[in-house]
Amino acid sequence: MSLTSTRWPGGKTGCMALAFDVDGPTGDAMLNGSIWRKADYFTFGGYGPFRALGRILDLLKAHQLPATFFVPAWVVENWPAQCRAIVEQGHEVAYHGYRHESFYALSPEQQRWVMDKSRDIFHQVLGIRAEGFRTPSGDWHQETPAMLLDAGVTYSSSMRGDDRPYLIRVLGRERPLVEIPGRWEMDDYASLAYTREPNFPSGLDRTAGYALTLDNWCREFDGAMNEGLSLTTLFHPKISGKPGRIMLLDQFFDHLRRRDDVWFARCRDVARWWLQEHGNER
Repeated sequence: MSLTSTRWPGGKTGCMALAFDVDGPTGDAMLNGSIWRKADYFTFGGYGPFRALGRILDLLKAHQLPATFFVPAWVVENWPAQCRAIVEQGHEVAYHGYRHESFYALSPEQQRWVMDKSRDIFHQVLGIRAEGFRTPSGDWHQETPAMLLDAGVTYSSSMRGDDRPYLIRVLGRERPLVEIPGRWEMDDYASLAYTREPNFPSGLDRTAGYALTLDNWCREFDGAMNEGLSLTTLFHPKISGKPGRIMLLDQFFDHLRRRDDVWFARCRDVARWWLQEHGNER
């Protein structure tokens, strides 16, 4: 498929699917138990759903932009009101593990347990059946695509194999899995996550300047849209939802809205449309 052959709904040239990972304090430190001995790290993670998420929802509403939120089910359990607000405001909530596990390290049975538990929590707390999945650790086991299809998942946003959605076909499964690839350049951790350790290279900045970060994001967006591609983000409320950085997002969203040739969509809408248009291709 040539780069110019994709035409998006409504005759739009490009597709932008904003996405946020609401990880909270889940992840390696929770899985190995060290987070319970580090109150500062736990509260840093909890700041995302507890405090920063509301700012992001308000900003999306102000710019009239839809978004997808990939949320570990443990976060839904512990911040139910904040996560219900995502759904109530018309955005999508999708799977992101139970406690942000590495799917590559899990057996197929363990992966199914995580998906079953997440499905039950999403239904009980949010009243939804999620359609999407983003692997928490950026990788997966070779059996993961089949497991996701069996779990009723329509799409993944986990891999990096293209600038457009693509189909992952699984032996023995009639329906393919849609992959909506992300890019590390659109991950706010890469530019804005401050770390105390390791302090290397010593003496150098450990976050990028906000003006430089904004310029990078805008160039990535314009480049993708100019070529008729799709773009999604890997933003995290606990990273980019802070008072100074919310102004950075505000400027970025304003830049997005200056174009009238872009389809702004939730990831599930992108996946549904891609299946409709390309699901029979081999």
